Amino acid sequence: MNPSPVFAQASWIASPIAGGKRTSAPAPYLRKLFRLDQPVRSAQLVVTALGLYECEINGRRVGDEIFAPGWTDYNKRVQYQTYDVTGLLRQGENVLGAILGDGWYCGYVAWHGRQNYGERPRLLARLEVIFQDGSTTVIATDSSWKTALGPILESDMLMGESYDARLDLGAWSQPGNDESRWQPVLVAPPDRPVELVPRLGPPVRRIGEIKPLKESRKATWNSKFRIFDLGQNFTGRIRISIRAPRGATLRIRYAEVLNPDGSLYTENLREARCTDYYTCRGEGTEAWEPLFTFHGFRYVDVQGLQPDDFLEVTGVVLHSDMAPTGTFRCSHEGLNQLQHNIVWGQKSNFLEVPTDCPQRDERLGWTGDAQVFIRTAAFNMDVREFFHKWMQDMRDCQGAEGGIPCVVPTIWVWGAEDLPGKDGGPAWADAEIICPWTIYLCYGDRKILADHYESMQRFMEFMAKNRCRGHIRAHPEAFEWQGFGDWLALDGGGKTEGITPVDLIGTAFYAHDADLMAKTADILGRPGDAKKYRILHGEIVDAFRRRFVTPEGLVVSGTQTSYVLALHFGLIEESTRATAVRELVRDIEKRNYHLATGFVGTPYLLDVLENAGRLDVAYKLLEQETFPSWLFPVRNGATTIWERWDGWTPEKGFQDKGMNSFNHYAYGAVGAWMYRTVAGLEPDPNEPGYAHIIFRPRPGGSITWAEASLQTALGLAAIRWDLDGDTLQVQLTVPPGAHATFQPPPGYAAKESTQLKGSHRLVLKKT
Repeated sequence: MNPSPVFAQASWIASPIAGGKRTSAPAPYLRKLFRLDQPVRSAQLVVTALGLYECEINGRRVGDEIFAPGWTDYNKRVQYQTYDVTGLLRQGENVLGAILGDGWYCGYVAWHGRQNYGERPRLLARLEVIFQDGSTTVIATDSSWKTALGPILESDMLMGESYDARLDLGAWSQPGNDESRWQPVLVAPPDRPVELVPRLGPPVRRIGEIKPLKESRKATWNSKFRIFDLGQNFTGRIRISIRAPRGATLRIRYAEVLNPDGSLYTENLREARCTDYYTCRGEGTEAWEPLFTFHGFRYVDVQGLQPDDFLEVTGVVLHSDMAPTGTFRCSHEGLNQLQHNIVWGQKSNFLEVPTDCPQRDERLGWTGDAQVFIRTAAFNMDVREFFHKWMQDMRDCQGAEGGIPCVVPTIWVWGAEDLPGKDGGPAWADAEIICPWTIYLCYGDRKILADHYESMQRFMEFMAKNRCRGHIRAHPEAFEWQGFGDWLALDGGGKTEGITPVDLIGTAFYAHDADLMAKTADILGRPGDAKKYRILHGEIVDAFRRRFVTPEGLVVSGTQTSYVLALHFGLIEESTRATAVRELVRDIEKRNYHLATGFVGTPYLLDVLENAGRLDVAYKLLEQETFPSWLFPVRNGATTIWERWDGWTPEKGFQDKGMNSFNHYAYGAVGAWMYRTVAGLEPDPNEPGYAHIIFRPRPGGSITWAEASLQTALGLAAIRWDLDGDTLQVQLTVPPGAHATFQPPPGYAAKESTQLKGSHRLVLKKT
C-alpha cells in the first residue's frame, strides 16, 4: 500500500539491524544503483524518514538541511522534503544513497531511554526523472535496495556519535562501488498510519562557525587532554582536522562551564553522555564532523592525542534557519551583553521546536517556557513559520477532551498519562492561546488564529469542564495535579514551584485566556463567541477577586508574582490597585531592589511597575547586578541566559546538578520590555504586524542612549534616542506602507505625534 500519492511506488525500508531500549545500533547506509539511458531534462527527489536521513546522489550531498525531516509527533505526522536533483544525475549508471540516524524517533529523548516512537529508523524516497523526450522513470525505495553498516558505530542526539574512519565505505554512493558485502534491506512499514506532509517550518542548518579563543593542555595520572574554549555557549557540534596515527581514538566531551580546577563541569548533563568518539584512519590530515547529533556547550575536552598530533577544532552553530530581524543597544554595556545572551539563548533552543535547554537529557518543547518568551523571540528573529509548525505539533498532541500537554511534541507528560486530558498546567498549557495571539500581534498573521481557533475553543472547554471549580482553575480541593507553579521562584524556601498558590496562577491565566479568546473571536468575525468569552472573562475576574483579593487590595500569599499577575491581567479593582502596587514595591524594596519571581511572574514584572508609575523601580531591577538579577549572570561571565537565578554563586558554587542549565531562555523574556520601553518600539494591537508603530521611549536609570531596529514585513522600523541633560534627541524611521505614533516620555514639552511616515528627528526639552 502506498503511504501517499507523493510517494507512489515507494515503500518504507530499513536495515535489519536495530538497537534496544538502552543500546544504539550502527547507522545504516542504504543505496540503489540504477541506469538512465537518455539525457535528463529534470529530476525531483521526494524523501522522508522515521528518524533522520542524509541523502547522496553520485557522491554529492542532496540539500543542506540538518536533522531532516525534523521532529513532529511521529504517531500522527511526518514531514518530507522535495529537492531538485537534476544537476546531480547523469546519463548511464547512477546511485541514490542515504544514511539513517536514530534522531528523536528511536534515539534517546529526555530521560526515557530509546525507541519511544519506534524500534529502528526507516527511509521513504521517490526519485522521478523526466528525460529530454518527455518520458519518465521512477526510482523508489523498495526491496531491491541494499544496506550496509559503515563507520558510524553509534549516533544519538543526547549521547553523541562514534565514528571509526578505518571502516569508511569509500565511494559508497557512486557507481562502481563493490556491493558484494551489502545486504538486502528490510521492507518495514511504520507500526501505525502517519500523515505525510511537506515541511511546515524552517529547517535546521549550519548557521555559523566559531573558532576557539584559547587552548589549554592538562594531564592527570592516567591521561592527557586538551580543552578548547570557544568563548560562547551555543548549540551545535565541532568539526575537527587531525593528523594522528591509525587507530588513535579521540574522546571528545562537551560542557557549558568549567569546574574551579579547570576541568569540564558535566554533572548537570545528568544521563546525557554528550561525548563523541573519532578513530583515525591514519592517512594524512583527516576532517570529520558528526552527522546525527548536537550538543550544548562552550568548552570541548579532547583526550587521546599524543603531544605532537595535529588537531584543529571549529565550532559549528546549528539552529532552525530563522532570519535575524531585531537589534537593541544602549549605553549600558551590561544590558548589551544581556541582549547578546538573550539572542544566543534563542539560537541555542530554537532547533526544530522551542526547547528548554540543549545540553542535558531533556531538550523538550516546554510550552510554558515558549509562551513567556515568544514576544521577545518575535523581535529578535522571524519566528512566524517556526511557531506555525510548532502550533501544528501542539494540535497533534492535544488530548481528546482538549487538554494541552506541558511538552510538545509529547511522548510523556510528567507522568500525566494518568492526568485528565494531558493537562500541562497553568501558564504551560496556556501556550495554546498565548502563542497564536502573539504571532498575530507581531506579524499581523490572522491565519494562525483561524487555523487554531477550533483547538483553542476545545482547550477553553476542557478547562471549564475538567480543570475548574466555580471558575477557579486548579482548585486544590478538587484537583491533585495543579501545575508547576511559579517555577524556580526564589520565595519558596527551596520549593521549585515557589509559594504563589497555583490556583491563583491558574485562575489569572484562565481570565487572560478568556480575554484573548474574545479578541480573537472579534478578529475572526464571530461576535457570538466574542460575547460568550467576555461574559466568561467577567465571571472569572469576579471569582478571582472573591478568592484571592481582600477589599483593601491585598493579594493572597503576598508574593511578587501574585501581585504581578493580578495587576497585569487586570484582576484588581481600579480603586484598590494603588494598594497592590504599594505592596509589590514594598516587597522589592525589602529585598534591597531584588526580584523573587520565577518563570511565571518575571516576564510581566517590569511592565507592571512601569504601568503603575514606578518606572524608577523597574530600572533599578533591570540594572541590578547582585544576586538575584538579570545582570548577575552577565557579571559572572554568562554568554547565554541561565535556567536559575542562582545557577552559580560565589558563596555556594553550582546549584542542584539535577536541574542547572546555563542555556535556557525563559528569563530572557525581559528583552521584550527593553525593546518597547528602554528603546521604545512596539506594535499597535489594533493594527498588528507593525502596520502602526508606537514609538514610546521611557528613559530611566543610568541609561543615556538607546536604539532598536526591526525588519518588519513592510520594511525597517527604527528608533534611537540620546539624553543630554534636559534635552532628548530622537531619531525615527518608519517603513513604507506603515505609519507611526510618537508618545513622548512624561515630563517633556512635546505633544503626541501621530501619522508619522518616513524619517524624523525630534528634539524634546524637559519641563
